[in-house]
Amino acid sequence: MTVRLACVAIGYVFGLFQTAYFFGKLVGTDIRQHGSGNLGTTNTLRVLGTKAGLIVLLGDIAKTILAILCTRALFGAQYESIRYLLKVYTAAGVILGHDFPVWLKFKGGKGIACTAGMILAFHWTYIVMGVLMFFPVFFTLHFVSLGSLLVNLGLVAWTVFCGQSGYLFSEMTAGQRLELYAVIFCIAALAWFQHRKNIVRLLRGEEGKVYLKKKPQSETQ
Repeated sequence: MTVRLACVAIGYVFGLFQTAYFFGKLVGTDIRQHGSGNLGTTNTLRVLGTKAGLIVLLGDIAKTILAILCTRALFGAQYESIRYLLKVYTAAGVILGHDFPVWLKFKGGKGIACTAGMILAFHWTYIVMGVLMFFPVFFTLHFVSLGSLLVNLGLVAWTVFCGQSGYLFSEMTAGQRLELYAVIFCIAALAWFQHRKNIVRLLRGEEGKVYLKKKPQSETQ
């Protein structure tokens, strides 16, 4: 349990680096005072444009990957059999730090780019899953929120499938696999909770769309 808590703690520290906040300050804008006030990719994209949004996206992805590489370097050799479990604990810590940064009064982003970072650092099949769940929805309906919600559903479903079929995680015990499912489920549940207002707007047909080549609107993810 100690190593798991260490992974969460290390991840949380990495998550505290708010890419949107720092980039906004760099160009003279406090992202929190514009759009939805959310410190994430979509709000940055709508407030500052596509280039800024991509920079924030890459920054938040990178901090998750770096956190996972850090815990891998510290604990990987000793805990090889549960490396996937330690990856998700680390990613969970990053997401918590990103969503609830203590130095910004616990008001951050929604953790989707951080989840993308976890997917990229996890296993190549997760990348395929993420692409298939997100981009068809985004490029046809232009709802970032809906694509993000579907990715998190796919994350849970694919993890359980891989574990129960024996495709992945075969070196883990049954209890460890259940633990992995539980952490992945919590990550996905938090994402859905963070998108609760988006879900209401989607149901009402009021959710704002995102177009990469257009200037930002006031309503954001």
